[in-house]
Amino acid sequence: MRGIEPNRAQAGRPGGLSPGGRGLGVAAVDPIPIFCEGLSSLVHRTPGLQWLGHAGSHHAALQLCEQLKPDVIVLDSALDPNCHLSRLLSGGDPALVIVTLVRDTNRTQQYLAAAIAAGVHAIVPRATDGRHLTEAIRRAHSDRRYIDPTLAALTARPKRQPVLPKAGEPPKPATARGLMPLSRREYQVLQLVAEGLENSGIAKILFLSVETVRTHVKSILRKLSARDRTHAVTIAFRSGILVANPDDAHSPPDAAPAPSIAPSPR
Repeated sequence: MRGIEPNRAQAGRPGGLSPGGRGLGVAAVDPIPIFCEGLSSLVHRTPGLQWLGHAGSHHAALQLCEQLKPDVIVLDSALDPNCHLSRLLSGGDPALVIVTLVRDTNRTQQYLAAAIAAGVHAIVPRATDGRHLTEAIRRAHSDRRYIDPTLAALTARPKRQPVLPKAGEPPKPATARGLMPLSRREYQVLQLVAEGLENSGIAKILFLSVETVRTHVKSILRKLSARDRTHAVTIAFRSGILVANPDDAHSPPDAAPAPSIAPSPR
């Protein structure tokens, strides 16, 4: 199935219906199951939208997009504070529309600028009501950009110049600056390494050979200048490549891949 693009609505086409008459396929990346249930209910009762499912972690989000091919992803900002996941999702599928729900802790000029730079199309407060969220989804899909009016002031260009390193201070490495040195697949592998899985378990979840996983792990260690897997995970958390789940909603490490992605019945 990899490399085969299913029929879907063209990016930016007004009207919101994909070929065959189905609505825009909407999925969520959020750690709180009851929130996803509420969003599912909202999508189900909104004409022109179709609920596809949800994921509660980064690697599950990447799998969801590969398998279900949503038109729109609704993403919790707490799961993506450095916008790494947004960048990987937008880079993997330029037609995918990303709608970020911003929590109060991420409601800053810096975060919104980073989200837009990472390819996010719509930014909405997480506390918004259903009507405004569905409007944001539709407008983001048709116009490829929507900023909630309550956040518009934060998208203005900052007046202050960025802080430069002090004289004699060595430049920070890419990982310390919050950049993403890993590929999409390496990021998935590292997520699963952090959850305690061995290469065989990672291979089973990602449908890869053990040798391929081993190659990815070696590349991760090299790119992060890590001594071993544990050191790589430590570096990734300290540098912001990996983030702690904000709401304790991860599946246990030995869980099968199916529960991580919760598709809607077709």
